[in-house]
Amino acid sequence: MFRRLLIANRGEIALRVMRACKELGIETVAVYSQADRDQLHLRFADETVCIGPAPSTESYLNIPALIAAAEIADVEAIHPGYGFLSENAHFVEVCQECDITFVGPSAETIALVGDKVAARELARRADVAGVPGSDGPVETEAEVLETARQIGYPVLIKAAAGGGGRGMRVAEDDASAISGFHSARAEAEAAFNNPTVYIEKLIQRPRHVEIQILGDMHGNIVHLGERDCSLQRRHQKLLEESPCPVLTEEKRREMGAAAIRIAREAGYYSAGTVEFLYDAEGNFYFIEVNARIQVEHPVTEECAGIDLIKEMIRVAAGERLSVTQDEIKLSGHAIEFRINAEDTTRKFQPSPGLIETLIQPSGPGVRWDSHAYQGYRVPPHYDSMVAKLIVHRPTRREAIETAKRALDELTVEGISTTAPLFQRILEHSDFVAGEIDTGFIDRFFSHT
Repeated sequence: MFRRLLIANRGEIALRVMRACKELGIETVAVYSQADRDQLHLRFADETVCIGPAPSTESYLNIPALIAAAEIADVEAIHPGYGFLSENAHFVEVCQECDITFVGPSAETIALVGDKVAARELARRADVAGVPGSDGPVETEAEVLETARQIGYPVLIKAAAGGGGRGMRVAEDDASAISGFHSARAEAEAAFNNPTVYIEKLIQRPRHVEIQILGDMHGNIVHLGERDCSLQRRHQKLLEESPCPVLTEEKRREMGAAAIRIAREAGYYSAGTVEFLYDAEGNFYFIEVNARIQVEHPVTEECAGIDLIKEMIRVAAGERLSVTQDEIKLSGHAIEFRINAEDTTRKFQPSPGLIETLIQPSGPGVRWDSHAYQGYRVPPHYDSMVAKLIVHRPTRREAIETAKRALDELTVEGISTTAPLFQRILEHSDFVAGEIDTGFIDRFFSHT
C-alpha cells in the first residue's frame, strides 16, 4: 500500500479521497489554488501545497505544477478525483514517466474510451448495441445529410471528444442538420481542441442509466448495479438514484454483463461507469464510458456497502478486488441530490458568495458529503456544487420521505442553492411514480 498520496483536486471530492486515505493509513498531500486557501480538506491534510492562481488552467489543470508538488512532497501516488485531469491520458503518462502511480485506469484505456467514436467501435466488438448512427466521424455536409436521412430524424450531432453537453446539437431536418454540424464542430474545436463529430439517432424520452464497474490489474471485473441519472438539465445531472425504478432483475443482469464485456474489451481497471440510454420498450443502448469515479458514486456505495475510493486506491497499489461478483449484494434504495450554489428561479444562475448560515441535515438514512461550512465563501471560479445530500432507506418510498425531511432540515443562508427545487420535485406525481426521463426537468420548468 502507498505511504503518501497527493489529491489533485478540490472541494467535496478532495475531502472524500482524504477520508479514504486516512482510514487506509496513507498520508495525504493537498493542493490548492490561491482562491482556495480556506478549503476544508486543507485542515486535515498532512501537507499542503499552493499550485497557482485561481484560474484552473493555472492551478488544478497545470500539470507541471502538480508534478512539482508531488515531487516536492515525495508522494508515491496521485488521485485525480473527478473533473480536471481525471480523464487526461497525457497526465497519466507524465505521472508514469515521473514514477508516480495514477489512481485510475491506464493512459491507453482513458484515450480509447475518451474518443466516443472509438468507444462505439469498442462496444460493437463487445457485442453491445449502441445508439444507431454513423459508423465513424462525419466530415462533410453530404455525409451528414446521408447519415441523418438513413437513420431518420431527429438526430444528435455529437463531439467525439469531451462531454457535458458541449459540442452537441439536435437536428430535426436537413437545414438544422447542416447548421448543427458546423456549430457542433466549432464548439468541439474550442472546448476540446478536436472538431471531430459523429451522428446518433435521438432516442425519444429515454432514461439515462449507468452501470458502476470495478476492475483490477489481475483481470477481475465486477459491476455494482445501476444508477438512474435521468434528472438532468442541459446534460448536467442534478439527481441520481439506485436502483433504477423500472429496471427488472433480468434487465439489470443483462446491462451489467454488457458493461463488463465492454470493460474487458477496453482492458479496464479501477472504478468507472458504462453509460446507456434505456427506452420505453426496455431496450438499452451504449453511449459512453466514464473512466473515473463519478460525482454520484455514493448512491452505489450505500446500496452495495463498498467504499469505491478505497477500492480504487487498492487496485492502483496492485491489489485484487476485495469482492467477487457473487459476493456483491445490493440492498435498499439511495437517492443523491446535488446541492449547487445556483439560483433555480433565474435559469440556474451561479450564486457564489459567503455562506452565512449552514445547518446540515442528519439522522437515520442521511449522508452529507460536503466541503462547505458556515463562514465559507463559495468562489466564482469553479464548479458550483457545494454539497451532496444522500439518503438510503429500505424502499424508494421511504427514501423519498427521508429526503423530504432532510431537505427541510437543510438551512443555507447567504447564497441560493438547488435545494428548494428538489423539495418541489419530490412532490411531483411523475417522480414519485418513477415515471421520469431525461426531459423531465425541461417539462417540469415549462409548467412552473
